[in-house]
Amino acid sequence: MTSEPYPPHNIPADEWAVRVDLAAAYRLVALWGWDDLIFTHLSAKIPGPDHHFLINPYNRMFEEITASSLVKIDPHGAPVDTSNAPVNAAGFTIHSAVHMAREDAKAVLHLHTPYGQAVSAMAEGLLPHTQTAMIAGHDIAFHEYEGVATDLDERERLVADLGDKSVMLLRNHGTLTVGETVAQAFVRMYFLERACETQVHMLAAGRTGLHEPPQGVAEKVKGQSRSGAMEMVSDRFAWPALLRKLDRLDPSYKT
Repeated sequence: MTSEPYPPHNIPADEWAVRVDLAAAYRLVALWGWDDLIFTHLSAKIPGPDHHFLINPYNRMFEEITASSLVKIDPHGAPVDTSNAPVNAAGFTIHSAVHMAREDAKAVLHLHTPYGQAVSAMAEGLLPHTQTAMIAGHDIAFHEYEGVATDLDERERLVADLGDKSVMLLRNHGTLTVGETVAQAFVRMYFLERACETQVHMLAAGRTGLHEPPQGVAEKVKGQSRSGAMEMVSDRFAWPALLRKLDRLDPSYKT
């Protein structure tokens, strides 16, 4: 993770580092065109035993999010800091469920992109016809749509469906990824969204003549993707490069 050299005096350095990374993720989602006005949400757990996590203020576009504007809430949705900014109720339901159930899910990203929604509505889900889909799809779970996620009872079913996976298609709804770091969750989302986009274009050309990958290759990619290499590449290479890109465009996410 990255950190500002001079975080606000009332915010611990480790919390500030998470804030900067999560704000960067919001800006990157907007930059890639994955945002949905003020809707959808990304969250990150703050280090410590209290299960507090950060989420976006409901009244800001993703391109406006800064490290200091993120709202800190507890697992019951109550604000922990002095912010009086509103929080998306559906966002609280989804993110609190995953953060409470999975200690390793320190970052949770949820989107409503057209391509992600399209694949979430396909009966076959994510097809293993591209390398990107094989990387994203080896670790995928599915959760049936239950309406706008404001029913807290849905949390139990959502985490049961997620299990120990790091990628999920929320049926007829969108995409979700988790990670030990914001970097890992973001890079997983990048692969998932790119795979969904490719699938929509691929099927638009017609199902006839699709080349089936050789038998066993999907399992090979599954093993390669589980080696820990992707996590290392995300944290050490891809994420620093993405932050440099943001710094060139607009470093205000760090404020």
